[in-house]
Amino acid sequence: MQAPPRLQDTLTIDPVAMNVTNRVAAESTLHGTQQFQGGLLVQGSLGGSTRVLGHLIVWAGGTVKGRIIVMGDLYLFGQLGEPQGNAQDTELQCMGTAYVANSASSTGTLMAQRLRLYEGANLQGPFKTLRSSDALPVLNDEVV
Repeated sequence: MQAPPRLQDTLTIDPVAMNVTNRVAAESTLHGTQQFQGGLLVQGSLGGSTRVLGHLIVWAGGTVKGRIIVMGDLYLFGQLGEPQGNAQDTELQCMGTAYVANSASSTGTLMAQRLRLYEGANLQGPFKTLRSSDALPVLNDEVV
């Protein structure tokens, strides 16, 4: 008896529809303190203290390091942290969903409200769930 075929997850990226208006090109390096309005596509190397007011896409071959805050979703196809680094060197906070593809590798600390891990992804660093104050239930002390 033959095993049923495996279903393939598909992750579609449309930078225009996602309002990704900024880019770190392949073979480029950007390091320091920066903030990006709209989303960011990283094909090269990004390091330092970064705030992205939108989605962050780390393409295969791209690397992000340092302290990163993403106000939208994270799409990780490349590297989070140094390949041989430790979890304290890179910390990424994602206020949405972190999608970690099968080509991705993470040695940094990844924090997100939700995680979508695809088969084959290499998540070596810790993952922590973020809770927004909006998502916490409000207790009602009134006696009914």
